[in-house]
Amino acid sequence: MDIWLVLLLVIAAAAIAGAVGWIVATPRGREAGIKAERIRQQGILAGAEEQAARILADAETQVKAQQLALREEEVRQRTESDMELGRRRKELEKIEERLQNRLDSAEKKLEQLEQRDKRLGQLQTKIDQRSAKLETMEQEWSDELQRVASMTQEEARQVLLAEVEKKTRNELARTIREVESEVQEEADRRGREIVTLAIERVASEHVSEYAVSSVDLPSDEMKGRIIGRQGRNIRAIEQALGVDLIVDDTPEALTISSFDPVRREVARMALSKLVADGRIHPARIEKEVEKAQQEVERIMMEAGEQAIIETGTQGLHREIQRLLGRLKFRTSFGQNQLYHAIETAHLAATMASELHANVRIARMGGLLHDLGKAVSHEMEGPHAIVGAEIARRYGVNEAVVNCIASHHGEVEPQSVEAVIVAAADAISGARPGARRESFDTYIKRVTELESIGNSFNGVSQTFAIQAGREIRVLVRPEAIDDLAAIQLSRDIAKKIEDNMQYPGQIRVTVVRESRAVDYAK
Repeated sequence: MDIWLVLLLVIAAAAIAGAVGWIVATPRGREAGIKAERIRQQGILAGAEEQAARILADAETQVKAQQLALREEEVRQRTESDMELGRRRKELEKIEERLQNRLDSAEKKLEQLEQRDKRLGQLQTKIDQRSAKLETMEQEWSDELQRVASMTQEEARQVLLAEVEKKTRNELARTIREVESEVQEEADRRGREIVTLAIERVASEHVSEYAVSSVDLPSDEMKGRIIGRQGRNIRAIEQALGVDLIVDDTPEALTISSFDPVRREVARMALSKLVADGRIHPARIEKEVEKAQQEVERIMMEAGEQAIIETGTQGLHREIQRLLGRLKFRTSFGQNQLYHAIETAHLAATMASELHANVRIARMGGLLHDLGKAVSHEMEGPHAIVGAEIARRYGVNEAVVNCIASHHGEVEPQSVEAVIVAAADAISGARPGARRESFDTYIKRVTELESIGNSFNGVSQTFAIQAGREIRVLVRPEAIDDLAAIQLSRDIAKKIEDNMQYPGQIRVTVVRESRAVDYAK
């Protein structure tokens, strides 16, 4: 249907065009066409003028309507402004009235204060007069007493002080001993209770682990294969691992030497796989070293994650988790540092719970307190300060950072949790069997303890007992009295704290005794 309509329109247009062309082709037709076109143009112009007039009328109507709306809005806003001004004026009047009332009240109080000052001035005058009278009477009484006693006031004071000092000296020493004994008994009882409870609740394994530094070989022939032609294999191993391999006369064993425990573990795993496989050459060495490094990295991440889960300190950064796992291969005096950190975390949490401190901060501080030991050979400074900087870098709570930095005294503890972490670290490191100590170091420490005790005046002998955890100082009774013995024990303890490093605590006992000897004949 649409196609037929289009065709009809096309045919009509063609017919009209032909007719127009025929009309235009003749002179008379051109004039008629021009006249018709003029008429059509005039009609269009008239229609346009009419439409323009209509649009102009509509625009004027709209403008008038908008002006009317603007006037109404202006009137409304002015009305609202007048109402708001009226409301605010009333509020200001109320505030002014309250201020006036307060001013009147202040003036009344000021008048009352002025009257009170006048009365006080009168009272002060009377007091001054009575004070002057009392001073005069006191001077008279003093003069009379001096006349009766035949001594001056200063002489009487000196006699009285000497008598009081003589009577109270022994009393003071006895009171000090009683108070210190009570405090010490209560502290020992409470300390034993807390430590015993902490040890009972912390069921960690007391096993000391050592970094493996040797690899078992199936035969001595394997040593030659590890060395290789002209030593190329052993050089490749040492270069790839960063360790020293010691091939000596030890039968069927190879010693690994390195200050880095992680490198030793990588070397041990890589050499074990090379020995088991039997194919040892530079290309194979590099491949096995890479595999061993990936395996050790995985073990460290798993160990750190397990430590975090075991202590309930989730939310730590993965780099801290990796450094915790690195402590698995680090030992101190034979004590594995990762197990030591976990044990310290449990002990600190238990003691914090008993002391009503923040358990989470104490637990996390105990777990991370030796974090700096994981990188102690890579960064300069004490491991406590290094560990605190690492923890702060990875967004650890500032209270936990202080626990890490202060557990060896490099920084002052700022919370009770920091003190608890230091105590838990000492308990974990000082318990029997936790760490091994060389005999020479032990002898040196005991000798130094006795030397410190003997360095004080009035000391006759000093003995270090209980493996250096206590010293007994025997003093000469004619040179040291009871009060001086108490002070001497404090001075010796202070000198030991300032000049020695030791785990746990050292008890200082000063013994003063008098002996009377006679013989029956």
